[in-house]
This record gives sequence, C-alpha cells and structure tokens, in this order.
Amino acid sequence: MYLILMGPPGAGKGTQADNIERKYWIPHISTGDMFRTAIRFGTELGLQAKVFLDAGHLVPDELTIGIVRARLAERDCAKGFLLDGFPRNVVQAQALEDILAAWNKKMDAVINIEVPDEVLVPRLSGRRTCSQCGATYHLLFNPPRQDCCCDLCSGALEQRIDDREETVAERLDDYGAQTRPLAEYYAQRGLLRTINGDQSLDKVFEDIVASLR
Repeated sequence: MYLILMGPPGAGKGTQADNIERKYWIPHISTGDMFRTAIRFGTELGLQAKVFLDAGHLVPDELTIGIVRARLAERDCAKGFLLDGFPRNVVQAQALEDILAAWNKKMDAVINIEVPDEVLVPRLSGRRTCSQCGATYHLLFNPPRQDCCCDLCSGALEQRIDDREETVAERLDDYGAQTRPLAEYYAQRGLLRTINGDQSLDKVFEDIVASLR
C-alpha cells in the first residue's frame, strides 16, 4: 500500500502514522528522517541539503525529490510506504508520480487529516516547557499543578516563540496556502481521503482504516 499523510501542525499526524505503520506493515517515512539519514551517511544530496538546512532555508524541490527517490528505492519500501511531509507542492507530487510510474507503481490514497484552526490554535499554543529541567506540559491536556511552575523542579515554565498564538496562526495560514492546491490535485485524481481530526485518536484511526478499505 502506497500512502501519503497530510495534516496541519497539531492534527495528530505522528500518532496516526505510528498506527498506520503497525497495522499495514509499511515504513513511515518523514521528510525530516530522510534529510537526517542522507546527511548522516554523507551522501552527495545530503551534503547539499545540509547547506540549505543550516542556513534555515527550505531545501529546493530538485534536491528534495532526489533524496526521496533514493529513499523509496530501498528494500523496505518495495511493498509500500507512508510518506509524511512529502510532497509539499504540486511540483513534488508530479515528480512522485513519475518516480512510481518508472517502477510500475502508483499511489493508493492520500490521507488528509483536517482540524479547524479554532481547535488547533489552543492545541499548539498550550505547550509550556520548564526553563530548568526541560519537562514539557500542556495547559489543556497535561497541565502542571501550578501554571507558572514545573512539578518536578519548580522551575519557571516558558512558552516557545513558535507556540505563541500569533505565530501559530501564521503557521496554519502558511500550511493552508501551501497544501490547498495539493489537496485539490489529489482530489481530482480520486485519491484524497479527508478525515475529521477533531475526534478522539481512536476514532480518527478508525475512520482512516475505513477510508482505505
């Protein structure tokens, strides 16, 4: 089974990716993992990507596609995979089609977990980190006994800049602008499976499985 997993920050993709990997016995492959592996092994593409990542820039499409092609050619992907973080745009989606077509394969489905922004903002902005020991909390889902202090060491709890509400809203806007054309691209091909992510984790996974039958 050849799958793509899409969803905004805070949609619970990580949990669902683990569930899909266990149920269908296919490797979960994230863009970050591919970059780190290529860099660790010192491949030519990995070293080129490192230059962009170290500078805080996005890796260009051509490099990203090359790293993906190399990863998907590995033995564990022969009977399927779950891609997470790729493709990010229509150019990458078309390149993925070409890669699979060269191997006489094609995508089976694109799972798109949707959660309203008004639900995602408190999910993402509620995280707090202890300034001393690094323990993490969430004001809604894993609250400390006191909002200001760590349960473990009484250190001050801080909110990361990218977890602030205004930053979270910008991240979600960027995600929507980037992925909307991609969702339309896969919908036109009959591959898109839209899942309501504003449910319990178990119900989300149950809906994913039902959509893949």
